[in-house]
Parts: sequence; structure tokens; C-alpha cells
Amino acid sequence: MGVVKQTDELVTDPDLLVDMRDVTFVRGGQTLVGPVTWQVELDERWVVVGPNGAGKTTLIRMASAQEFPSSGNVFILGERIGATDMRDLRAAIGVTSSAVAHRVPDEERVGDLVVSAGYAILGRWREQYEAQDYDQALEVLEQVGAMHLIDRTWGTLSDGEKKRVLVARAVMTNPELLILDEPAAGMDLGGREDLLAYLGELAMDPDAPAMVMITHHLEEIPEGFTHAMLLDEGEVVAQGLIDDVLTSDNVSHAYHQPIEVTRDGGRYFARRARAKRGGAHRA
Repeated sequence: MGVVKQTDELVTDPDLLVDMRDVTFVRGGQTLVGPVTWQVELDERWVVVGPNGAGKTTLIRMASAQEFPSSGNVFILGERIGATDMRDLRAAIGVTSSAVAHRVPDEERVGDLVVSAGYAILGRWREQYEAQDYDQALEVLEQVGAMHLIDRTWGTLSDGEKKRVLVARAVMTNPELLILDEPAAGMDLGGREDLLAYLGELAMDPDAPAMVMITHHLEEIPEGFTHAMLLDEGEVVAQGLIDDVLTSDNVSHAYHQPIEVTRDGGRYFARRARAKRGGAHRA
């Protein structure tokens, strides 16, 4: 494969949207992630799974150009973190996360929140948008089952409704890389299944961007995801093709208790394999 970027003799491949090499992230003397070596290619859909405190969100913040690694090298969309303008990178990445949700004013209208994403701003001020911008915003809101929310304000939405709107905002930009931080958290069963059906369709669309999703629950992995990474205490338990990673043995290792993993109709399910007094789960 050809090389498109070279910085201080470090090179990355044009097919790699995320290229992490021996990356660590340290805060307060504690290693939160690493060392991790990880690559995401153009046509891959990754899910990152692990217990609380595993380092999932920290890893994804580096992958979305929100954080610098403490050591190692990170290339995002062909650009080396620390040697490029992070703002330009962030504009090409669609992100849904609680951090984005907390920045939205309660009085922000849903339609304005989504349409403004195409201009890399949070919410509408005095900008004028074209008819095609509104048409695209309507389309993505309908796709995620949130069309009925278009005239509602952010502060009136439930947690599940906010998740749908954030997904619409993230795909509004036609990003090169789509990062979803627990997109189905807080949704009721019907809302979750509607959203996962949409994300599954998106994952199986060959023209869709590369996708990386964080979840605590295997049941929330949409169909069409191709790869998985299991994390525990900042270290990689397993990574690679999803069927090879999401096994009972690997998931049991990551969660420190016997977990039985099954697959049905392209979806994964997990449950404790046997009763054990007291349990071994660590919060």
C-alpha cells in the first residue's frame, strides 16, 4: 500500500482512518489506556467493549482528536496528532457523546442543532442555510426516528430522544469517521431497537463512513459491525474480527466473571453463565 503522510520518519497508510501505535494515556500518574496499537480501515465498523473504567472513552477521545496521547503516535484521517490543526480533524469526524450533549443549551431547537452541524458549529445563531441543508436535516432526523422532535427544544427531550438527535447531528456532516459513544444508553426498548436498526443499515452501507462505537452491552451492537476490541483496565484483552473477539472466554476475562455469549440473527447476547454467591464484578 502507498504512503501518503510522513513526519519524522513516521508514515501511515491511506486506507487507515485511525492508526495508533504503542499509545498510552496517563493522568495523575495512573495509566488509563495502553499500551494500545490499533488500526481502523475505511470499510470497517468497530465496537469497543469493556467494563466501567476500562478506558473506552479515553481511547475514543484520542481517536476523535479530542485528546493527545501521553506516549506513542496517533494518526487520524492520515494526520499525525500533535503535528496538525486538531480543529480541522474534528470537523471531519462525526461524534455522539455525553460531552457533546452537555454543551447544548436547553433552549436550542432540535432542527437548528442538526442543521448547524454541517457548518461545524453547535446550534444556530445568525447563519443562513440553504434549502438543501434543511432537506438533509429532515432526512437524517427521519432516519433515526426523530422527525417528530424537530421543533422541540433540547431541554424538553428525554435522554433517549437526545441520543437520537445527537446521532442525526453526527451523520449530518457526512463525516469520514463516525464515532458513537454509547448511542443507545438511556433508551427504552422500542427506541433502542429503532436506533440499532438504523445503525445496522448504516453499517452495511458500503458508502457509509468508517464507524467506531462504544458500548457496555453486547445487546446494543447493531448488525453489520465487523470488528471488536475488548478492553479491561486500559489494556487490550482481544481485538480483531468481531466473531473472534466476542467469545465467552474473552468476555469472561474482561468482566472477571463467567459470561456466556451467544449470537442470534446477527446480534450478540451475554449473560452470567452460572450463579455465584457474592459475584466477582468490579464496579
